[in-house]
Amino acid sequence: MSRRPEVLAVEPANPDPAVIARAAATIRAGGLVAMPTETVYGLAGNALDPAAIARIYAAKGRPSHNPLIAHVADAAQAQTLAAEWPLMARELAARFWPGPLTLVVRRKAHVPSELTAGLDTFGVRVPDHPVALALIRAAGVPLAAPSANRFTEVSPVTAAQVVRGLGDAVDLILDAGHTRVGIESTVVDVSGGRAVLLRPGMIGAEQLAAVVGPVGRGAAPARDDAPRAAPGMAARHYAPRANVVLAGAESFDEALRASGGSRVGALTHSIAPQASWHFARRLPASAAAYAAGLYDALHDADAAGCEVLVIEQVPSSPEWDAIRDRLQRAAHPA
Repeated sequence: MSRRPEVLAVEPANPDPAVIARAAATIRAGGLVAMPTETVYGLAGNALDPAAIARIYAAKGRPSHNPLIAHVADAAQAQTLAAEWPLMARELAARFWPGPLTLVVRRKAHVPSELTAGLDTFGVRVPDHPVALALIRAAGVPLAAPSANRFTEVSPVTAAQVVRGLGDAVDLILDAGHTRVGIESTVVDVSGGRAVLLRPGMIGAEQLAAVVGPVGRGAAPARDDAPRAAPGMAARHYAPRANVVLAGAESFDEALRASGGSRVGALTHSIAPQASWHFARRLPASAAAYAAGLYDALHDADAAGCEVLVIEQVPSSPEWDAIRDRLQRAAHPA
């Protein structure tokens, strides 16, 4: 049986410097620290250390063609890693950092190719969480920090979910409670002269366009094993163990009946839960509040032993784009 990793509680708004110093020492020694961000918990290691990067990939079971995001303390630190810092990067960073926005830019030579899946671009962001920022500053290096879970599984939004997902593959976990945003950052490529949305997040295309003008949409990789310009582009991702079925409100009962079996759960936002359902969770009808509760609900469905999880389709309006993306990838066949 694997050992339980060490978990240190830390005040979200005012982290204890002694706790942060200990976590920073772990990072500098080549270790891995699960840290809270405003989006999800990240599995953090030194982004400039190929050995630490390799440990992250191994802990997650992540394929090497899927790049990692570098987390930095501010735009000035981002520019120490970037070969170019175009006007769009400056404008978007000024508007949305710290925050759930990752910018894909060209890398300098000292940024390891292991971080970037061999590409000459990489993703970088400034997280909007005092604990993450304190750890980056104390460690003195940028942090590679993909979500702290096994590849394609549901990202963790609590420290307890990190423990269940990774066990002793992580050296230390900083527990600052539940994350705020609840799903991963928006990823925008600004390396090629125009802004291209690679992964939707809670900063939407309309908000981006208000800063930099028209925003293109990135195409899916041609092959499953092709290097990706951003994480989160796998066809199946963010998936619970249960088989996910998406159904509109009008066909929801039919989808439940068709699923059969005794361990069928339901996740809704407009439909009232029924006592007869094996697992039921009704999330809020606003996109931001739904996103904040989505991964908790998926983790809880797994804990309840659901074999099938029928999820009510969310609205088609732009503010729901990121949530639709996560649900569609969760429902993709394994």
